[in-house]
Amino acid sequence: MRLDGLWFGQVAMAALMDVAFAFAFGSAVLGTWLASDARLTVAPGRLAWQRSQRSLLAAVVVLLLADLGWLLYQSAQMGGVRLPAAFALVPTVLLQTSVGYAWSVAFGGALLLLLSALVGPEGRARYLLLALGVLFVAAGKASMGHAADGGVLSAGLGLHVLHVVATSLWGGLVLAAGCAVLPALGASVARGVLIRTALKVSNVSLIALVFVLVSGVFNVERGAGASLEAIQSSIWGHVLLLKLALVALALVFGGLNRFLALPRLRRTASTMDAHTFVNVLYLEALTMIGIFIIAAALSHSAPPLTSMG
Repeated sequence: MRLDGLWFGQVAMAALMDVAFAFAFGSAVLGTWLASDARLTVAPGRLAWQRSQRSLLAAVVVLLLADLGWLLYQSAQMGGVRLPAAFALVPTVLLQTSVGYAWSVAFGGALLLLLSALVGPEGRARYLLLALGVLFVAAGKASMGHAADGGVLSAGLGLHVLHVVATSLWGGLVLAAGCAVLPALGASVARGVLIRTALKVSNVSLIALVFVLVSGVFNVERGAGASLEAIQSSIWGHVLLLKLALVALALVFGGLNRFLALPRLRRTASTMDAHTFVNVLYLEALTMIGIFIIAAALSHSAPPLTSMG
């Protein structure tokens, strides 16, 4: 691993991919929850539902562009050339490398997500496209890294796909709700919709977090074994510790909302408590962006066991 401009560019594109995918995933889920509250033009939850649809479309467009940027950086790195010369290598990477195959699956999933955002707000076709899109993006992203070293049908790759889905669901709900959707439910007439949606965000995020932690422990064990020395003496280990610190900070914000702000909001339904919940969620969303950035750097660093062969 060389810490040069190509590496930093590739990590930046990977982080943008992660954030955009999570934002699209979270927006789609929130849009599904808010659909019943937004059927009427004057419904209290209609503005929030509209924001979820717009953020889904915007996030998918960003995801597609970030995918293309990452492929270009990956081609330059694999060919050992400068970025402009990498354009000529893209077809070779796509058609002759496992990374190219994995990228094609992820890009195809992003196209399915784009179709789901364009076909309409509801319906079986949209939900099927969403489900397939999420699965394809997660499988492709997981296959781009070291998790695919054991083969396409390995348990390690399957668990990493689960980790990507769970992380994107947890992070996506926090990002989309805190940055785009829940701030649109600030009016007092929308307080009931806000409380119901906030409760769903909290509950589903908790379930996703359990899967994140379980699959994450496996990934750490696969990368470093049971060796604390391997974590302490490697760049990969240092980046991992930074990621864990940010995860702990996100858990603090999530815990504050779940055990303090949300119960109080359900009791009082006051504007102040509504703002408190949304503001803490926004801080958690900012932390989540940091987690995705560090996770991208981690996925582009060699784990200790891989470095030792």
